[in-house]
Parts: sequence; structure tokens; C-alpha cells
Amino acid sequence: MMKFSERLYEKIQPVWRQNHAHPFVQEMGDGSLDKEKFRFYMIQDYLYLIDYAKLFALGAVKATDLKTMGKFAALLHSTLNEEMELHRQYAKKFGVSKEELEQAKPSPITLAYTHYMLHIAQNGTLAELVAALLPCMWSYWEIGKELSEKSGTDHEFYGEWIAMYSSLEFGELATWCMELMDELADGKPEAELAKLEEIFLNTTRFEYVFWEMAYNNVMWPTHE
Repeated sequence: MMKFSERLYEKIQPVWRQNHAHPFVQEMGDGSLDKEKFRFYMIQDYLYLIDYAKLFALGAVKATDLKTMGKFAALLHSTLNEEMELHRQYAKKFGVSKEELEQAKPSPITLAYTHYMLHIAQNGTLAELVAALLPCMWSYWEIGKELSEKSGTDHEFYGEWIAMYSSLEFGELATWCMELMDELADGKPEAELAKLEEIFLNTTRFEYVFWEMAYNNVMWPTHE
């Protein structure tokens, strides 16, 4: 019998492949990406991670067993203290100071994406929370692996990003989330599965518009 994560993956392929084929991703892979675009991305992704970490905190609240609570707590800790620290160090390469990161404002897309996930996480079930957070983690792992196989990880500016998201450690986190999704979806009626599918599709679409936003440096319209 097909696992729910396999069903999601199969059904979402056109959108999924669109994410992987985005010029931002492809140019990061071949090293031709404009550094200003990546600089913009790093700042917005840092702001995104602040809210993404809150999903893990809410996961710990909604979990019904100590093991799952512990895993979400570990994810919260590693996001706040490891991934975000890597972002701060990495941002320095692109001339982004810690102060600039702390004072930065989210773009409309960053706000929409994180607020959608937090809305689902706060108002929905644990399964819905996992469906909301899974596309980011899963697609970054897949993109990291693809770029690593194609381009390697030794590019001066983008190699570190590829290495981080193609790593075994990051893969283990993504796999755990996929397995939890399968476990939580098991035995659920079709109506609930369709809702989980819609949430997963929405955040997969948000991944695309996040790449698009970064590639085009999209902030609020100016009123001059």
C-alpha cells in the first residue's frame, strides 16, 4: 500500500519540479546566481526561520507522546542555535551584519508564507502542522542533493548552502518528518487526507513564490 508521503510526492510532481527548475535554484547550482539576489534571499530566509522554529514549538505542544515532543524540541533547538547561527555566519560573506539581520523586515511573501503555516499550526491538528512544514524541509533536502550531485559543494559562495541541505544530518530530519506524516495520516478518512494534501500543496506553492521573490528582490510596493 502506498504511503501518504509517496501519494503526496506523486501528486505534486509538476509543482515540485517547477521549484527545482526555478532560475534561482539552477543558478545557485552552477554558481552564476547574482550575489545580490542571494543576499536578499539570506535575509528573508533568516526571518522565515524565526517563524518556522515556532512550528516546532507548536509541534511539541500538540504531540501526544514524549518521543515526538522530544524530537520537536530538538528541532526547535537546532533551528534556533545551529541553522540560524550558520545563516548569521554565512550572511557575513555577503556583507550582511548581525544588526542588519535583526532589523530586517519581512517581504509580503515571507509574511504570507509564515503566517499561513502558523495559522495551520495553531488552529489545526498535529498532522496538519506537519503537512504545512514538510515541503520546505523535504524540498530543500532534494534540491541540496540534486545540486550536490550536479555541481558539488565547493563553490565559494553557494557550496556551503548546498552542503548544508544535502547533508546526512539534514536528510535524517527530513526523513523523520516524512515518517511522522505517514504515521499521522495512517487510517485517516479520505476527507482528512484531502485536507492534508491541500495544505502540503499550498506550502509547496509558497516555496516557489519564495524563490521567485528572492530572484526578483520583491518587497512592498513603494509609494514615492
